[in-house]
Amino acid sequence: MHDDQQTVVPLPSRVRRVVSIVPSLTEAVAATHAHLLVGATDWCTHPADLEVTRVRGTKNPDVELIRNLAPDVVIANAEENREADLDALRAAGIAVWVTAPTTVGESLDSLERMLSAITGEVPHWLDEARAVWRTPYRGPRRRAVIPIWRRPWMVLGRDTFAGDLLQRLGVDNVFADSPQRYPKVDLDALPEYDLVVLPDEPYAFSPVDGPEAFERPSRCISGRHLTWYGPSLVEARSLLTEQLQ
Repeated sequence: MHDDQQTVVPLPSRVRRVVSIVPSLTEAVAATHAHLLVGATDWCTHPADLEVTRVRGTKNPDVELIRNLAPDVVIANAEENREADLDALRAAGIAVWVTAPTTVGESLDSLERMLSAITGEVPHWLDEARAVWRTPYRGPRRRAVIPIWRRPWMVLGRDTFAGDLLQRLGVDNVFADSPQRYPKVDLDALPEYDLVVLPDEPYAFSPVDGPEAFERPSRCISGRHLTWYGPSLVEARSLLTEQLQ
């Protein structure tokens, strides 16, 4: 079995114990076969009733605790998790499956490979998500700045899952050609734009924290539906379309 980085992942013939150190992947496994999950990060908030051992955060997982949970595999993401932590898990003899999608299409394919390898099936919700995103957008388009942090201000740049998702909703990222994926920007030197899109994660932008810094109209949206790839993709298109109106 190969993960998204084309790394061979030594899985047993039947996976019985999974630790997830990525919130969206936790939700994906929980919505498919929740009994497989034995560990997840403190940031894994969906489903709300998930009862597993918490292994700290995505950037500082407790490697020793994870080892003691004896997982058949740890599922991770190339962007969310640090390579040093993944190497430490592998050095402890733990199989690590790494996802690395940068588009909606890649995320759906990535989830299918991962879930097929770990659970032995493709869940119904994944088929639903494919159907939801199959129809191209054909309406008017808007150019947007999409901040993800302030102090300093940082925005979506090139080759991001969130940027690809937004362009499928008619919102084009003005920094899509940036040499960086998450560039720092000067608000006094922004390119021409029509709209500011403010997700509530990773920075918790809100109607009272973010819009006041910009001259153009702003829309506050669900960061989970913008940046998570998993069951949330089923409702993300309709929800974000409404929030962006």
